[in-house]
Amino acid sequence: MWIVWIVLGLFVALFAYVRLAPSDPARWHRVPEVVGDKTFRNGATRIVTIGKDGLRRLAAVAEGDPRTHVLAGSVEEGMMTFVTRSRTVGFPDYTTVFQDGEDLKILARSRFGRRDMGVNAARVDRWIEALTAF
Repeated sequence: MWIVWIVLGLFVALFAYVRLAPSDPARWHRVPEVVGDKTFRNGATRIVTIGKDGLRRLAAVAEGDPRTHVLAGSVEEGMMTFVTRSRTVGFPDYTTVFQDGEDLKILARSRFGRRDMGVNAARVDRWIEALTAF
């Protein structure tokens, strides 16, 4: 029976670490190297030609998304990094958006795991769709 309690304790500790681990802006808030639209195992990149106010508009969309907040940056800086956490466990995903002239360069990636089951690409595509309808 004590083995069950040890395993249960390890799961609780793992979930607590995932939910409570601090996010280091120096690690996640960097100019994204985006050369085109790509979806990979734990993230996605997108380039959107939207105009010089694109970052301001995307920030409004992102900040309205559930469980999403700004980790670092600002519209004035020309780059922002958002953290979005999954509903149940609280896995953090990081999305960095860089205003490059009329283009937005977007990099979304997960912190934990090798695969994100497409959630980063889906979230970014949803933000872009809302942005173009804005």
